[in-house]
Amino acid sequence: MNPALTIPAFGPMLPEILMAAGVLVMVLFGAFRGERPGYGMNIIALALLAVTFLAVLMLPSERVETMAGSFVVDDFAKFMKALTLLGSAGGVILSLDYMRREGISRFEYPILIVLSTIGMMMVISANDLIALYLGLELLSLSSYVIAAFDRDNVRSTEAGLKYFVLGALSSGMLLYGASLIYGFTGSVSFPTIASVLTGTTVGIGAIVGLVFVAAGIAFKISAVPFHMWTPDVYEGSPTPVTAFFAAAPKMAGMAMATRVFIDAFPGILVQWQQIIVFISIASMALGSFAAIGQRNLKRLMAYSSIGNVGYALIGLAAGTPAGVQGVAIYMAIYLAMTLGSFAIILAMRRGNVMYESIDDLSGLARTHPALAFCLAMMMFSLAGIPPLAGFFAKFYVFAAAIEANLVALAVIGVVTSVVGAYYYLRIVKVMYFDAPGERYDAMPFGVKFVLAVSSVFVVLFGIVPAPLVAAAGAAARSLF
Repeated sequence: MNPALTIPAFGPMLPEILMAAGVLVMVLFGAFRGERPGYGMNIIALALLAVTFLAVLMLPSERVETMAGSFVVDDFAKFMKALTLLGSAGGVILSLDYMRREGISRFEYPILIVLSTIGMMMVISANDLIALYLGLELLSLSSYVIAAFDRDNVRSTEAGLKYFVLGALSSGMLLYGASLIYGFTGSVSFPTIASVLTGTTVGIGAIVGLVFVAAGIAFKISAVPFHMWTPDVYEGSPTPVTAFFAAAPKMAGMAMATRVFIDAFPGILVQWQQIIVFISIASMALGSFAAIGQRNLKRLMAYSSIGNVGYALIGLAAGTPAGVQGVAIYMAIYLAMTLGSFAIILAMRRGNVMYESIDDLSGLARTHPALAFCLAMMMFSLAGIPPLAGFFAKFYVFAAAIEANLVALAVIGVVTSVVGAYYYLRIVKVMYFDAPGERYDAMPFGVKFVLAVSSVFVVLFGIVPAPLVAAAGAAARSLF
């Protein structure tokens, strides 16, 4: 029988199938329920994400391909899908109180989050260029809508429009690169492309295609020079949406970058390594220097995310199992630091007014000592100060780079970390040494929960690092 005509095994796709079925139920529930306020749809979304998380953990550890080889499940896919689902759940939890108080609590929001998450999971498991593009578009189209979810806010609608226009451009670049690679290799499948493109047979057309694919991927992870949308979209979107953008899609984007370069182009490491090194250095430098003049916390977190992507790319540039392990560890720790930081930004509310400026943190240590302590830990961790989790995140990627003889890249990473420490520590100075302002309102339970979990992870990771390090090591080995 023709292999293309056989019925594919759907077992490896169980998490995605569960999510898709759940979305249909949510749409029906939302349509019948209407616009009545309440947390019903959000609770269903969280339950669906939790069930899918358990389904991901139950997937087989050995590499399994299905859908004619276009969909793959291995330890790397399991690890990154778990992080993505945690990021999406964090985005939903942080939005519970905010959306209601801002008057934009509509049933479409959790549906769009789940649809976006399905796209992310597709991207993580994509084993050919077509599956990759389909997953990416599902992720992107959902993201454009939730960026502009506050329809009566000019900044939010502008953010959605800017994200859409630039996102469409990046998708076109990715698709053009994919078509070139298909034209010069005769296949869209990653294993076949890898077998055709070796160091001795690669042509200039395939290299041009690789550059365009790298450009499309760089946009999705907001890496320089395709970062221009990030500060405006982060500032204009509703704050829980910004937290979601900074968390879950970053996990999927880095997983996509890692799988594409490691699985599809292992034979031309020298060629794509140069691209990744350039993007990494540019992202670290811009993230460190451009954030110095920022006064808005959401814009500062945007530049911080650009810099953090640069650090994570150091591990990818190494192109080794240790490098991929470093990427996985870095993204897990980055997820906790980001969700914790945005939880504190969401706690900055007095009445119906949200505060987003660094100056609004003035004297926080005297009015909210626990909140100030948690934010200080997040800032110290983002700056890479031991013994917090952020130090170990940078340690693993720098060690992998040195092992791969990319010493200069690791040194540049250390230097930009020192520069970036300035704006992180300035926030601590404002909280502990400036005159206090008025107290903020009591924190909603969801925000408090996310902040507590993130803070415990960031502070205690150095004491019990073994489970995460072992899981990341298994994930990295499954790609090689």
